Amino acid sequence: MTKTVIRAIVLLVGTYVMAQAIADIGATKLVQIGGVVMPGGTFIFALTFTLRDMIHKRLGKEWAKMAIYTAAGLNVLLAVYMLFIARLPSPEFFWLADSWNAIFAIVPAITIGSIAAELVSELTDTEVYHFWKTRFPNAPQWSRVLASNFVSLPVDSIVFTALAFVLLPPVFGAESMPLAQAITQIASGQILYKAVVTILSLPLIYTIKDKPIDPNWQLAD
Repeated sequence: MTKTVIRAIVLLVGTYVMAQAIADIGATKLVQIGGVVMPGGTFIFALTFTLRDMIHKRLGKEWAKMAIYTAAGLNVLLAVYMLFIARLPSPEFFWLADSWNAIFAIVPAITIGSIAAELVSELTDTEVYHFWKTRFPNAPQWSRVLASNFVSLPVDSIVFTALAFVLLPPVFGAESMPLAQAITQIASGQILYKAVVTILSLPLIYTIKDKPIDPNWQLAD
């Protein structure tokens, strides 16, 4: 394996992990666009599924699953660290302390719901992508991304919405939304916009070679 290939792999996996973290932070704010309500992390999180497919294509199924677990673990660390910082006292001259805590001390229900949904949906994406590639080896490469995202994106939106806005809020002393209302007002919007991002990102799969890395690789100049 050449250094150029290693750099490309580090860039791809690093981008995937960073996108997951950005999406989790963005998920703490709800936005409304054209009457559709969704977490702010919706747009970039939809891209992570295509990035995961690119990792799967170049490195194989097991490496893709490891990237998923790594991203989830680091996102847990991010949430815990931000919560820890929020609990530390601030100097009197730092007048943004309360605002900072309100923004970056991530709501536990949303954080847990987001990370759990990521694990379930990304692993689902992995299995569907692998099935489609194995079952239809001659199908266009973009069809792998479309098929896997078509299944995993609704799973992510529904699991996240059910956990973050229905099941977990009472655990942390907040009010929960009725499930039907949460699915209608929040999950449906996520699915719509994630579908758009998926379609726009389909060409990215062609930037990666369709040849998994040999697990017995050695570094070459």
